[in-house]
Amino acid sequence: MSDGTGTTVPQPREKSWSDYRSARLAQVLRTEPLSGGFANQVWRATLRDGSRVVVKTAEDPAPDLFAVEAEGLETLRTQGGLRTPEVLEVGPRHLILTEQEPAPRTPAFWEAAGRGLARLHSVTGPRYGWHRDGWLGRLPQRNTWSHDGHAFFAERRILRYLAEPKAERALDAADRAGLERLCRRLPELIPPAPPVLVHGDLWHGNLLATPAGAPVFIDPAVCWTWAEADLSMAYCTGGIPEPFFTAYREIHPLTDGWRERMHLLHLREHLSVLAHFGADRDHVDAIRRILRVWN
Repeated sequence: MSDGTGTTVPQPREKSWSDYRSARLAQVLRTEPLSGGFANQVWRATLRDGSRVVVKTAEDPAPDLFAVEAEGLETLRTQGGLRTPEVLEVGPRHLILTEQEPAPRTPAFWEAAGRGLARLHSVTGPRYGWHRDGWLGRLPQRNTWSHDGHAFFAERRILRYLAEPKAERALDAADRAGLERLCRRLPELIPPAPPVLVHGDLWHGNLLATPAGAPVFIDPAVCWTWAEADLSMAYCTGGIPEPFFTAYREIHPLTDGWRERMHLLHLREHLSVLAHFGADRDHVDAIRRILRVWN
C-alpha cells in the first residue's frame, strides 16, 4: 500500500528475488524501479516468458501487510465495482500484481474515475470500521467496529495518532487540547452520513489506467466510513481536477458545505504524516489553521 502522503522516495536498489521463495519471482529476468510511497519498494519485472508484472516488497514488513492490501483490492473490485490490479501472488514479504499504465490525466479519465468512486460510495455497510485493522503507510489503521460515525472518526482517525511518538513530539499541549475539543464537537460540524465502502488512501498517485485508458485504483486502505472522508484526501492533496468531483456528484450528491468540510476531514492525513515523519512544519501549521477555523 502507499504511504498515504503522496511522498516520493529515491529509487530502490536491485533485489535478489531468490530471497522471496516464489516460483514466479524465480522467473524474473530484469527489473526497473517504479516511484511510489515510502512504505514499499515497487518494481516493474519482466519474466522469462516476456510478460511483465509489478512487484511490491518491503523491508521487515508486518506479517499481514500485503495480505491486507490484496484483500482490499479484491473488495474494491468485487463489492465496489472498481477496476483494480489483479493479485497474482501474495506472500509475507511481497505482492505481485498485473501491470497497469500511467493515468492519461484527460477530462474523460477524471470523469470516469469520479463516477467510479461515486458508485463505490453507494455501497453501504451496517456499521463503521472493518473486520480487521489495516495499514496506512507503515502504521496501523485502527478499524474497530462502531455504530457511531462521529465517534469512529474521532477515536480511530484523529485521536489514535496522538499517542504515536513522532506526532506526540510534533504537537504541543494546546494542539492536543484543540484536537480533543474538536472531536467532541464533530456531531455539530459533520452531518450524519451512513457508513459506505471507501478506498481510504485516495491521492492522485493511486489512480492508474488500463491500456484503453479506464481508471484503475491501487493501494487501498479500505473500511466502512463516511464518503466525505474518502473525498477529503482526493480534494486536499491536489492533482485531481474539478471534472472528477463534478462527475462524482452526478451519481452521489453531496450535502451543502462539503467543500469546507474537506479540510476538516483531512486532519487524519496531516496527523498521519506527523506520526510517520515527525514535526513537518507545513502539516503542523495546517492542523493549527483547521483548529482555529473549526474550534
